[in-house]
Amino acid sequence: MNASVLPWRITPQFVRNRHNVRYVLERNLLVYRHIWLVIFSGFIETLVYLFAVRIGFGTLAGDVQLDSGESVDYATYVAPALLAAAAMNGAVFESTMNIYFKLKFARTYDAMLSTPMEPFDIAIGEIGWSQIRGSIYAVGYIIVLLVMGLVESPWAVLALPAAILVGFAFGAVGMASTTYMRSWQDFEFVQLVVMVLFLFSATFYPLSVYPDWLQGVTHLSPLYHGVALVRGLMLGDVGFFLLGHVVFLGAMGIAGLAVANRRLIHLLTP
Repeated sequence: MNASVLPWRITPQFVRNRHNVRYVLERNLLVYRHIWLVIFSGFIETLVYLFAVRIGFGTLAGDVQLDSGESVDYATYVAPALLAAAAMNGAVFESTMNIYFKLKFARTYDAMLSTPMEPFDIAIGEIGWSQIRGSIYAVGYIIVLLVMGLVESPWAVLALPAAILVGFAFGAVGMASTTYMRSWQDFEFVQLVVMVLFLFSATFYPLSVYPDWLQGVTHLSPLYHGVALVRGLMLGDVGFFLLGHVVFLGAMGIAGLAVANRRLIHLLTP
């Protein structure tokens, strides 16, 4: 197999050759066993937003009318968006600064490549771990939503897989972007992009209240597709239109994985 490209054909031999991925996951698990509280940093941030909406200004906003014609209270409307944002935060935090440290300073990947491990194993393992972190955020968030009575539809059982897909998309693109970072200062742009996506992806307001030009821009936001997917499932607004969001996020994740693989080959192999 030519490791310089993403193997689009998943053959039995390809699957057997990926057994080294588990060692990347195992290493991260052993590291975080001693600093497990760090995992919950991004989760707490979005949880604070949820409580602020539930007991604060959300009581002043009134109901929000959905495209289906039904109305829900503001906290119920915002909660799915914050779930998608929590999955994004977990994946981005793990796949950016942590990856950069291991790539540029700890030289962790150089050591890994002295074994039979390949760059593609590292890419899948690290993106997989960032997805696990995002999934932990999502599980905790869903439990909180159940306790607070903010789950409206049986379709909410698919909200966790949807959040995992969001984590995959952002984790893959996050790792690919990190391979281009030149210094720690570059991560200020990551925080800026995350904040802009968080505020302008129909997270707190229906897309219909945006100006026409901003609605078009918002459709390019990856978090918007995650928010629309999770919100549709949790509020029972389900239809084939949700498949468009799935395709967008899946394509984003695959593209990020392909770029991350190529960049690791370029940076770590002779």
